[in-house]
Amino acid sequence: MEAKASARFVRVTPQKARRVVDLIRGKQAGEAVAVLKFAPQSAAEPVLKTVQSAIANAVEGAKRNSERLDEADLYISEVFVDEGPTLKRFRPRAQGRASQILKRSSHITVVVSERQSTKGRTR
Repeated sequence: MEAKASARFVRVTPQKARRVVDLIRGKQAGEAVAVLKFAPQSAAEPVLKTVQSAIANAVEGAKRNSERLDEADLYISEVFVDEGPTLKRFRPRAQGRASQILKRSSHITVVVSERQSTKGRTR
């Protein structure tokens, strides 16, 4: 079982969002939520919402397909941040000049998968 969620046009720079995303890559879904709740970065909030959305999508998808799904088996299989559109603004500077300010945005994508349990397997 695999589920995906994405948050688009988030007003956080991709560089800052990638720092937060690197904290949770490959972790259990519950552990990732706990890490993001207490992360001091401002980018942690939109990433947390996206992770929670992906978990909810997995649960609803399992219900729809009449499959059994344990949330404890979910883990972050993929998570990445792409660059969104940049807003270009200008700030007045000395001697009548103007300098450009780039207000960047991000597209955050999270994919959660069910970890295969090792119970019942023999090698």
